[in-house]
Amino acid sequence: MFKEELNLVPHLPGSYQMYNKDNVIIYVGKAKDLRNRLSSYFNGTLTGKTAIMVSEIDHFEYIVTNNELEAFILELNLIKKYDPRYNILLKDDKSYPYIEYTSMPYPSLKVVRYLNIKNHKNKTLFGPFVNAYAARRIVNLINRLYPLKKCDHMEKNVCLYYHIKECLGYCVKDIDKDELKKMESDIIKFLKGNEEVITNKLKEKINFYSEQLNFEEANELKKELEYIKIVMQKQRVELHDNVNRDIINYYFDNGYLSIEIFFLRNGKLNGHVNKIVPVMDDYMNELEYFIALYYSKHEVPKEILLDKSIDTLLLSDIINTKFTTSIKGKKKTLLDMVYKNAKINLENKFSILEKESSRTSDANKELSKLLGINIYRIDVFDNSNIFGTFNVSGMVVFKDGKPSKSDYRKYKITVDKNDDYNTMKEVIYRRYFRCLIEKKELPDLIIVDGGKTQIHACLDTLNDLNLKIKVCGLVKNDKHRTNDLMDGDTLEVYEIDKTSNLFHYLTRIQDEVHRFTINYHREIRSKASISSILDNVEGIGTVRRKELIKHFGSVKKISEASVLELAKFVPEPIAVKLKNYLSNYNKNEHN
Repeated sequence: MFKEELNLVPHLPGSYQMYNKDNVIIYVGKAKDLRNRLSSYFNGTLTGKTAIMVSEIDHFEYIVTNNELEAFILELNLIKKYDPRYNILLKDDKSYPYIEYTSMPYPSLKVVRYLNIKNHKNKTLFGPFVNAYAARRIVNLINRLYPLKKCDHMEKNVCLYYHIKECLGYCVKDIDKDELKKMESDIIKFLKGNEEVITNKLKEKINFYSEQLNFEEANELKKELEYIKIVMQKQRVELHDNVNRDIINYYFDNGYLSIEIFFLRNGKLNGHVNKIVPVMDDYMNELEYFIALYYSKHEVPKEILLDKSIDTLLLSDIINTKFTTSIKGKKKTLLDMVYKNAKINLENKFSILEKESSRTSDANKELSKLLGINIYRIDVFDNSNIFGTFNVSGMVVFKDGKPSKSDYRKYKITVDKNDDYNTMKEVIYRRYFRCLIEKKELPDLIIVDGGKTQIHACLDTLNDLNLKIKVCGLVKNDKHRTNDLMDGDTLEVYEIDKTSNLFHYLTRIQDEVHRFTINYHREIRSKASISSILDNVEGIGTVRRKELIKHFGSVKKISEASVLELAKFVPEPIAVKLKNYLSNYNKNEHN
């Protein structure tokens, strides 16, 4: 396979790009020796995802560079540009919460998540915190102990936070700069690891409330004190230099790479992250690629401690920080601990990964074989309405057998009647006309939740757009459960074993699109209900109504909110009026 093309590839460093039959880049890699690397894909024995990827290759291209570093940088840039489907290391990478302190124009503290931490260097960030609950609890406690600014907007008069002594009244008062400086110093000292600042303040508050016989408040603060002590104790490690560093190690076995990162901040362990991925290339190449791409999105610490087998010279040209390794002492002990975690995580999860693969990728391969096409992306559509009202559609996306929730879409339908054919035509047209205009990724397969009517509507619309995409329908039985897969070209029903992975996969697909669409339908109905109720409260106009709906989302949640919580979105007198109205409304509803 590709014998003549491979003979022309030079023994030089560079980056290579694998294309499928649609001329789409599906994988980007780098190599010290391009011919050796590319030959390994087509002349060796392949398994797992690498074998699947190679089966889709229609042709390849390559770019020769002067050295491996240039190849590495080129590889990273091409991956960021094309986002190939088989470069999967950071496909589902999530942003981690940080505690953000802002001093200007007014001091405030909150939990934030940034997709790209480098875009927010003007903020003072502490973290990352893998445990989002711990980050929120710490922020809530500090906001309770110190009169920071709580609201996002400026009021003309002081709000309830001022009256309960949790804000200095920044909106209308001149604040003592020395008081602000002392408060800021205490907060930053604590967030940098000096827990005595907060524990001492907590003890003072506990004594104050006890003397006032306010035992309920004192008991609440005792629980916070115990929590802070436990969290700080768990974070302690044996390095006392207070250097912000990450420790990285890995374990490779059975075609899977387990990468472990420990976050040490101010001498304490903030948390860790583990990533397990099937390897598509040489596992050391994959590891170096992961590290370089990870720190293009996340905070770069002052030091990164790595296992000695990792090429720190290459990485130091990409990431602007100090790279170190260790073969003895406390740092080596920490590296061993991180390695042990990587190994344990892979061993514990391997059987789960194998089962997950049979449920997802393997089931997706079965569907590809059944339909006679290569399937990576599936778009699935469902419609929902009540007697033609609140007519909506939902689209969910599965990639390589797994839900891709960032690609899900919701559609309000203009057809105001119970008309499955025209509803489906509208949503298919809107979806794929936009894909054509914006040159978005098209699916390999479209599945509609329904039979002949929905299939015909979909195919008619695709023909109008001059698109050739395979279409199938999922038909339910009289108990509203997945029963058959109908071919869009022949309208024949495939015989599928009801106990097979493929049948369970199709059931999950149908359940997911139905769940997503029904939830959107309920959301639309609920918002319509909230709007009609809020219109009856004097002082709540269009802007305030939108803010309340956006934040609370339902009448039930607005009813459960306190006057203090409601007063964040409407003036306090209107918050009281709204609370009283909803109280009477709920009483009448239950009588």
